[in-house]
Amino acid sequence: MPAVAAARAPEVTLRGSQTAIPCLFMRGGTSRGPFFDARLLPADPDRRDAVLLAALGSPDPRQIDGIGGAHPLTSKIGMVRPSTQAGIDLEWTFAQVQPDGDTVDTSANCGNMLAAVLPFAVETGMVVPAGDRTTARVLTRNTGMVAEITVATPADPSGTPHITYEGAARIDGVPGTAAPVEIAFLDTAGSVTGALLPTGRARDTVEAPGLGPVDVTLIDNGQPLVIVEAARLGATGYESPDGIDADQALKARVEALRLVCGKAMGLGDVSERNYPKMTLVAPPRDGGTLSTRSLIPRVCHRSIGVLAAVTAATACVIEGTVARDVAAGVPGAEPTVSVEHPSGEFSVTLGLDPADPQRVTRSALLRTARLLMAGDLLVPRSVWDPTPTRQEKHA
Repeated sequence: MPAVAAARAPEVTLRGSQTAIPCLFMRGGTSRGPFFDARLLPADPDRRDAVLLAALGSPDPRQIDGIGGAHPLTSKIGMVRPSTQAGIDLEWTFAQVQPDGDTVDTSANCGNMLAAVLPFAVETGMVVPAGDRTTARVLTRNTGMVAEITVATPADPSGTPHITYEGAARIDGVPGTAAPVEIAFLDTAGSVTGALLPTGRARDTVEAPGLGPVDVTLIDNGQPLVIVEAARLGATGYESPDGIDADQALKARVEALRLVCGKAMGLGDVSERNYPKMTLVAPPRDGGTLSTRSLIPRVCHRSIGVLAAVTAATACVIEGTVARDVAAGVPGAEPTVSVEHPSGEFSVTLGLDPADPQRVTRSALLRTARLLMAGDLLVPRSVWDPTPTRQEKHA
């Protein structure tokens, strides 16, 4: 395991009327956003959330007064700290902000942004690599999920290992190639709902307004997902993301179904939540296992989220699911499921329990990441003034 440094990152400072927070702006998989040393942010969750909203520029559809990218995929945040728990190297908290929303959602996870956690830790000195490859065990504080992440850390001319972003790995949805980031999720079932199949069934028939009875699979293997056959909602499952985003009638049907399924999954009223995600499935048409169109939850993903892909792949190996009905066969004790999406495909290798072939114990996949910018992120001092008050100084 790597050496995990306890040294604190550079401090938050004041710059005139603004507060300057050390930050690395990173791409993780097909998402990107600012990463912070969690120890530098306000301890109070409400104050922290105010800082994060100001950092991204929400609420505003263009996020013009922050560094958000005016899309849910580029309106994400990572917060990382060294762990004090036995067997865990790093702890990270993922935050999802909507461009036009005024809330910060830390209840779910993002497998794409997860790919940047270990590179961030190496860049900031939290993790000191000791060889050509560095592996760290990361706890997702949002859901309690643990993943083992491995990155390339070759030696520089002085012989010191360092993080590299150059490599031959390619993922659909990101141009060019980069160094691989290997992620192995360990026993992710029930990450938010508490059970792989929250209703205890591989298939449910639910009643949604204007739709009548609809067969769905409600599943959570790292991401709460509603899987429904695209044809049942009047779609093909091969539409472009722009086509789905422009089809208001289809999106209304999807949202009506999502609200009903959220309650069926034990999540209550999900009208203001970013989950469950909706996945429209169809038979593969490009040599993969399953074709998908994923909504997150009201905008169509340009590809598919990591944990949505893991969960959809899991549904392909469970008898009786909606996904299994339309998927190509996935034989073997460690099947690799190719999840087709609008930008290409996403391969997930599943480890199955020999005693229960429908129980997934491990999900392995490959992502890439890159550091895009390093420096201080500025928010108005009126949002957060880190200067201790007289009472705090004498506490």
